[in-house]
Amino acid sequence: MRQATIQRKTNETDINLSLNLDPDKPGDYRHQTGVGFFDHMLDHVARHGRLSLHITCTGDTHVDDHHTVEDVGIALGEAILRAVGDKKGIERYGQASVPMDESLASVSLDLSGRPALVFRVESDSFNDPAGKIGTFDTQLVKEFFNAVANHARMNLHLHVPWGENNHHIAEAIFKAFGRALRDAVRVTGDDVPSTKGTL
Repeated sequence: MRQATIQRKTNETDINLSLNLDPDKPGDYRHQTGVGFFDHMLDHVARHGRLSLHITCTGDTHVDDHHTVEDVGIALGEAILRAVGDKKGIERYGQASVPMDESLASVSLDLSGRPALVFRVESDSFNDPAGKIGTFDTQLVKEFFNAVANHARMNLHLHVPWGENNHHIAEAIFKAFGRALRDAVRVTGDDVPSTKGTL
């Protein structure tokens, strides 16, 4: 079974996360991080990635949402890395483009063993340091995916060539990530997809 459980506790957050890449019930999820919009985005990753993903987090949201979002990203990245194991037989690469009304997000990823993030959103409102979705800082979307990419050791390229509504932009990104991840972890062979013989 390609699954992982992560327990991560610091002075800022206390996280329990379980991930199953091959669940009996795809799209099974339960997220309670104390950050409502973030829970909604994590739901999209699980639903469109056809994963089983359960996350609970108690964090210092009285300060702000940053530590919770970043640390959940760290835990999810670690879980992905553990769950894919030696990566034998996986597709390795995943790509998806997802529209959300006027917004479009494209995600390409490689479970290469090398962390890299390229994050480009063509929207002044989303890139504004004071940008918000409700009370959620738009800057935290990049922080989350930076943590995931670093700890899953994946190349992760996210591009939004157009979009106007910050909620739509974020939702398209999270949905596209889920779909790209689903493609990358699919088992389609019986060897490690690398000329090096290891990833």
